[in-house]
Parts: sequence; C-alpha cells; structure tokens
Amino acid sequence: MSNFKRFLKHEVVDFLYHLLLAVMSVIWLLPVAWLILNSLRLEKDPYIAYILPKTFTLQNYVNLFTNTRDFDFPRWFMNTLTVAIFSCLISTLLILMISYTLSRLRFPARRLYMNILLILGMFPGFMAMVAVYHLLNLMNLTQTLTGLVVIYSSGAALTYYVAKGFFDTIPRSLDEAATLDGASKNTIFWRITLPMSRPIITYTIILTFIAPWVDFIFANVIMRGKSDKWTVAVGLRNMIERNNVLEYFTQFCAGIVVVSIPLVILFMLTQKNYVAGVTSGSTKG
Repeated sequence: MSNFKRFLKHEVVDFLYHLLLAVMSVIWLLPVAWLILNSLRLEKDPYIAYILPKTFTLQNYVNLFTNTRDFDFPRWFMNTLTVAIFSCLISTLLILMISYTLSRLRFPARRLYMNILLILGMFPGFMAMVAVYHLLNLMNLTQTLTGLVVIYSSGAALTYYVAKGFFDTIPRSLDEAATLDGASKNTIFWRITLPMSRPIITYTIILTFIAPWVDFIFANVIMRGKSDKWTVAVGLRNMIERNNVLEYFTQFCAGIVVVSIPLVILFMLTQKNYVAGVTSGSTKG
C-alpha cells in the first residue's frame, strides 16, 4: 500500500509539473500569436477591440520590402546583419581568448583583474553612453556602422565568466601532454582546446550575434537622424511614433516577425550546443 501511495504521489507531482509547464508555455506564446495575427491583419488601426483579424492579408509583409520611401526596412535589415556578423566574429574571438587566458594562465593580479571585470559587467552599458559617444566622435565614427561594431565588441571581455567556467572543466592534463610534445600555448588553444569547445563557442556566437538586433539605445544615439544607417531596432521604433503608428502599426508587427525569423532559426540549429555551453560552465577559479 505504501508503494502505491508513493507511486500515486509521484504521478500527481509529475502531472502538476507538466501542467505548470503547459500553462507557462501558453502564457509565453500568447504575445507571439498576437503579434503574428496583427501582422496578417488588413485593418491598420492599432486600437481595436477584437483579437482575430476580420481580413487576413500578406500585404503588410509585401509593403515592408517594397514601400521603402519612408521606411527602408531592407536597408535596416542589411545594416543590422552586417554589424551583427562583424561584432559577433570580433567579440567571440575576444571572449574565447580572454577566457582561456584567465582559465589556464596564472599571473600577478589575475584575481584582481577578474573581479574588476565582474564588477564592471554589473553596470548597464548605457551609463557610459555620453563618454562612448564623445570617444567615437573624436575618431569620426559616429553615424557609421563601424562605430556600432566597435561598441558591441569593446565590452566583450566583461562576459568572460561563462566561457572561463567551461574551459575550467577541460582537464589540464591535455595541456601538459601537449606541452611535453613541444606544443606552444597558442597551438594548444587553437588546435586542442577550441575543437573541444563547440558548446561554449556556439553559446558565445548566439549571444554576440543577437546583441545588435535587440539594442536600441546605443544605435539610436550613435546614428541619430541618419536613417540610411539605422538598425532594425531604431527603424521599427520610428514606425510606431505618434505620427506614424496609425498608418504603419501592422507593418511594424510584420517587421518584428521578419526580424525574429533568422534568430529563431539560428537558435533552433544550435540549441543542443547552446544548452551544453550554458550547463557546462562552472565557477572554478
């Protein structure tokens, strides 16, 4: 009888657990469904009292790529993609190299350096927005895509801790064996450690690639009124300003759906390695 009670209790707990996950999934998907429905709605008025569109259409997506006189979405998309690719490459290399150095090498003030990076990483980047803008202005990098790449890449070192935790889990005996065979630190990093670090590389690539797509503050400040250099975050935000929202709200929803597609595909293709990269990190020093 006691075994039956334990079994019944386990089944009830398992059922409640899955029910909770189902409810949370529905809550998470509701805004996504609402956004997609609005992007397929023929009526442009954003202030409506119903959820399902009276008329479905793909015209909002067509206008997004063809009606570029006022809002050039294709250019914004390419601007963002360009910035994302270059900042992703630079940031990923910086994070992996710095993390490997802090994981494997021992040097004076190493612990102090790690603590300083952690503390600086706790502060939001926009707190230094004014100083960053003036520095870019001195280098003539304002209102340029290069300036955005510099911004997104320059703070990469502050996010070293997850990658360092992953490198800490790789046995040092591999490094020692390679050293005995005459391999340098550089050779060990590129030919031994990195091929074993696919999960953390995937994790880092995803995070650094997403940043330019979702950032609004820096892109808006750096580009200011130069609309041909806007990223999708800045451009779509201007679509729903007071003077534009009545005309472009449904097109704005379509733009968000289009922007999310490459990010969703990237995450789905790399989900297995992404989860492994997150769960493999440790706090070893």
